[in-house]
Amino acid sequence: MLPPLDLDVTPVVRGFFDPATNTISYVVRDPASTACAVIDPVMDIDYAAGRITYAHADEIIAHVKGEGLTLDWLIETHVHADHLSAAPYIQGRLGGKIGIGRQITVVQDTFGKVFNEGTEFQRDGSQFDRLFDDGDTYQVGTMRCLALHTPGHTPACMTHVMGDAAFVGDTLFMPDGGSARADFPGGDAGQLYDSIQRVLSLPDRMRLFMCHDYGPNGREIRWETTVAEERAQNIHVGHGQSREDFVALRTARDRTLGMPKLIIPALQVNMRGGDLPPADADGKRFLKVPVNGL
Repeated sequence: MLPPLDLDVTPVVRGFFDPATNTISYVVRDPASTACAVIDPVMDIDYAAGRITYAHADEIIAHVKGEGLTLDWLIETHVHADHLSAAPYIQGRLGGKIGIGRQITVVQDTFGKVFNEGTEFQRDGSQFDRLFDDGDTYQVGTMRCLALHTPGHTPACMTHVMGDAAFVGDTLFMPDGGSARADFPGGDAGQLYDSIQRVLSLPDRMRLFMCHDYGPNGREIRWETTVAEERAQNIHVGHGQSREDFVALRTARDRTLGMPKLIIPALQVNMRGGDLPPADADGKRFLKVPVNGL
């Protein structure tokens, strides 16, 4: 059973679209105060040049400051494979706590081995300020927020419910986009179906906010829908799609997909909570490329 939901609370949600990664980051404001949360912020990388910049994060920072807001939380819905997190950069300028699902430890253990990290790489989630368990609640100002464990895309995926808004990470896409892949290490198409059904059991009028949108068939980028719309129209799980049929569809589709272009730097940074790997004796930082490791 879920705790009672605060559907009468309507947070102010501002989306920030990053065209380089098709990621949407959010500033979510408590309507009764100046407190806010930032969800899935993006750090910019020119991978070919090995250059890190912060234009996307700076836009979020400017918005928070310009609106006179106080940052309570930086929420990562999961360990992203397609963009690098800017959470520590924003925290250093605005404060707030960084939170992610407790199963981050599973992801850290898996990819700590893939990238041959030494014993100095902690696999206990200690890079984050809070590890959320299923059903945990936390506050953004006066607004009570709820963390729901929705694995399948990754073991650590969480959906965060804030008033009448839910931030689903990569559990769902817009109705004409379907669902996210489930073939990364620790992913599971059956689990993803179950997690989607959990999201779709929320009230019909619950607003759902996506982490990604790719504008299928050339439509304009969108990132907000509702539970009712997803349940009725989602091309992968709408119209009462069965678990068996979804698993078959998702598995077949995943076989055709290549790796995200930023998966190698993204995983190394994001499993560290958004920090780059430690510097060497000369103060230089490096990212590893595992040969035939993914």
